[in-house]
Amino acid sequence: MKNIETNNGNASTSSEPLLKVFSDLTHRLALASQMGFQYRGDRDVYQALGYPLQASLNYNQYYERYLRQDIAKAIIDRPVKASWKGELNVIEDVSLNTTPFEEAWIELAERLKLKSIFIRADKLTGIGEYSILLLGLNDVRTNNDFANPVSGKNLKLLYVKPIGQAAVTIDKFEENVTNERYGLPLLYKVKTVIPDTLKGHKQIDITVHYSRVVHLVEDILEDEVYGTPRLQAVYNRLLDLEKVIGGDAEMFWRGARPGYTGKLDPDFQITDEGMSDLKNQIDEFEHNLRRILINEGIDYKALEQQIADPASHVEVQMQMISAVTGIPKRILTGSERGELSSAQDKQEWVSYVTSRREEQNEPMILRPFIDKCIEINILPQPKNKKYIVVWDEMFSLSDMDKVNIGKARASALREYSMNPVAQELMPFDLFCEFFLNMDRTQIDRTLSENENTVKVETPVTEDEVKIIRGEDERRDKKVRGEGDLQYGRQKT
Repeated sequence: MKNIETNNGNASTSSEPLLKVFSDLTHRLALASQMGFQYRGDRDVYQALGYPLQASLNYNQYYERYLRQDIAKAIIDRPVKASWKGELNVIEDVSLNTTPFEEAWIELAERLKLKSIFIRADKLTGIGEYSILLLGLNDVRTNNDFANPVSGKNLKLLYVKPIGQAAVTIDKFEENVTNERYGLPLLYKVKTVIPDTLKGHKQIDITVHYSRVVHLVEDILEDEVYGTPRLQAVYNRLLDLEKVIGGDAEMFWRGARPGYTGKLDPDFQITDEGMSDLKNQIDEFEHNLRRILINEGIDYKALEQQIADPASHVEVQMQMISAVTGIPKRILTGSERGELSSAQDKQEWVSYVTSRREEQNEPMILRPFIDKCIEINILPQPKNKKYIVVWDEMFSLSDMDKVNIGKARASALREYSMNPVAQELMPFDLFCEFFLNMDRTQIDRTLSENENTVKVETPVTEDEVKIIRGEDERRDKKVRGEGDLQYGRQKT
C-alpha cells in the first residue's frame, strides 16, 4: 500500500478516506439487517410478515413495482406530472427584450424537447438512487470517444438521453482530497441499446467521462451521489396493499359462491359407480360445465358466505402512504375532482408541488443541466452569470372560484368606501393590496380609471327644483327655532 506524507509529517495511506466510507457503509448495512427483530432476536417481524430486508432491495424490485402496482406508479408519476405542468421559461432579464441567452435556450428546448426529457429523467431518478442525462455532443466520433473529456469549440448538443440506474454503473470516483470533485464520479459504465436489423436491437457498453453526464439524485442525505428511492420508505405498505386487495379478490372468488355440504340418507346405500358419477357432476358444477346436480339419497345444503369489506384496511394503508410521501390521499387515489375535492387537500397539494419545484426540479435537475450547457458553451454565458427560472401557475381558478372571489372583493370594497375613518387610516392602494389581494398592475389600473372618471351632471326638472327649495326653507326655519313650534301655535 502506497504511503504518502500528510501535512503534519505522519505517514498515512491514500485509502484511509475510502476505508472510512466502507466502514460507515458496513455499519449502516448491519443496522438495516436487524430491522424487524424483537425480544433480543427471538421474534423476526419482517420475516413473519414477509417483508424483505433493506439490504435485499434493489432497483429492479422498485422498477417492477412501478410497472405492475397501481399505487406505486401513482407515487412516482403524479408528483412529476404536477410539478412539470405548464409552461417553463428560463430568462436572463425581466425586460421585454429577448437576450442571446434566452434565444439560445428557447431554440435548444424546442429542438430537443427538453421538458419531456426532464420528466422521464425525474421518474427514473425517483425509482432508483440516481439517474443520468447522457449528453450527445458532436465531438464524439466513435463509442470510445465518450471516455474522453469534452473538448473543442463550436460544440453542438445533438441529443440528451435519460438513463436509469439499471443501465448505469459508476466505474471510478475522484479520490484526490484536494480536488473539488472529491468523492464524485469520474467515469461511468453505461449500457446503451440501439436498433439492429438482424437481432432487433443490440446492447453496447460504453465508458463515459463525467463531463458528458448530468448526475441526477433526489432526497440525498450524506452524499451527492446516491439518493433515496421514493418507494423505499413505503415498500412494506405496498406489500400490505397487495395482501389486502389481492386477498379481497381471492376471498370474493372463493366466498361469494358458496360451497355445499351433503348429508347422506341413512337408509340409502351408494355404490362405487354412483359415487364416481357424483364426483364427476360436482367437478362439472365447480367448473361451470353443469348447473344442476342429479342425485338421490343426498340432501345438499349451501354453506354460509364468508365475505368481509376490506375498505377500512385499505384506508389505513393509504393513510400511511400519504403521510410518508406527502401526497394527499384524494390526489393519490385519483378522487381529486368534482364533489370529492377538498379545499384543504388542494391547498396541501399546491404547497407540495411548489416545494418540489423549488427543492427538486429546479436545483437538482434543471439548473445542473443549464449550468453544464453553459460550462461547455452550448449556451452563452448570461449577464452577471445569473438567470431566472419562471414556472407556470399550477392550478387555474374555476368559474365558481372567480365568482366567489369577486363577491368577497365587492363586499370588502363596499365596507371600505362607506367608512370615512377606514379611508383616512389606510390609503386606497394599500387597501387593494392587503385586503383585496390585487397585484401592482391591477392596482395601477384601478387608480388610473378612478382619476379618468368623468362625472356627468343629470339635468334637474322644475318640479325637483321646487321640492329642493321647499326643503331648504323648512330646514332654515328649523335652524332659527321656528317651523314645527310655529305650526303648533297656529294650529292651537
